[in-house]
Amino acid sequence: MTTPPDPTARTRADDACPGALSLHQAADGPLARVRLPGGVLTPEQLAALASAADELASGDLELTSRGNVQLRAVRDPDALAQRLADAGLLPSETHERVRNILASPLAGRVGSGPDVAGIVTDLDLGLRADPDLADLPGRVLFAVDDGTGDVTGLGPDIGVHALGGDEALDGEFALVLAGADTGVRVAADATVATMLAAARAFGRERDRQWRLAELRDGVATVLDHTGLAVTTDPVELGSAGSAPVGWFEQADGGVALGAVLAHGILPARTATVIAAVEKPVIVTPWRSIVLVDLTEDEAEAVVRVLAPMGLIFDANSPWAQVSSCVGSPGCAKSHADVRADLEFAVTAGSAGHDGREHWVGCDRACGSPHSEHLRVTATDEGYDGQRVDGPRLS
Repeated sequence: MTTPPDPTARTRADDACPGALSLHQAADGPLARVRLPGGVLTPEQLAALASAADELASGDLELTSRGNVQLRAVRDPDALAQRLADAGLLPSETHERVRNILASPLAGRVGSGPDVAGIVTDLDLGLRADPDLADLPGRVLFAVDDGTGDVTGLGPDIGVHALGGDEALDGEFALVLAGADTGVRVAADATVATMLAAARAFGRERDRQWRLAELRDGVATVLDHTGLAVTTDPVELGSAGSAPVGWFEQADGGVALGAVLAHGILPARTATVIAAVEKPVIVTPWRSIVLVDLTEDEAEAVVRVLAPMGLIFDANSPWAQVSSCVGSPGCAKSHADVRADLEFAVTAGSAGHDGREHWVGCDRACGSPHSEHLRVTATDEGYDGQRVDGPRLS
């Protein structure tokens, strides 16, 4: 199990996690991270991101392990912020870094679980409405799981998990804190208030801790502050899922198409073509995308046009199993051009065929998956592979 970072060794209570306004100075220039609650993008928003990447940044959109999007080498941060605001992607300047909300990407469309989109929207509104919650670290992670266990398994600080497989929002939800069931059960209409209360409790109690799991007796402390009662023994709620890849029949007769991309990179030109399909796009925490609400004819056309442009609709592709940090030259700390080396390994057939792999340029292991995987780390003497169990908490 990965050892959590020691919060007492930190010199600041707020982390330096980048946002759309607080850019990170990477080796290849300023990096902006745009939060997408639930990973949802309208076609218009995707088009706006594509044009911003093309005209103001490196020309690519990077998908992150929290279902967000990054733009690298930003040349005009003020112009980027204005475009994001105009597209509805920057609804709050004060709270933009704390809008880290994962949701089961196929919820309400595939499977028997409920549609949790309304919970995600109300949670986002609630976060932005509370001035105190603007001070939460940018690494705090919320999750709304439809019962499949896919995003609960990613170790959220605060989340809810649907129980019973109810198609409508009339069943119970488990309260998840520090990635595990607490034994607290709440009704659907109480989920948002419960998560906000938990977030306020963590905000009051933390010092230099960035994640709830780092706070001593954090779960008990949060429950005590909120007055929530444990009513049942906690249960195992699943493990981290994988990218939904391929063709999925929706409950309403439509089609959802899941695709991975090499290195989780979506070129601006490809994003523009996807936006022209005029259907919602969901960015997943597995650095993939899902196009939803397609007709069968539209889905066939999407595969025909976008597969040659780099979208991979085959769940057996090695790119469905591998990921990487940016490596050199984008990161000054990296010991290697990780992406180029991983590309070579995939092409040679030596990566992506024996379970999950994540290639990194240094021991920080940025972007690591939350599930068991082989971490391949660049050193001064080459690459070193090590099995890693469980989620990273940093």
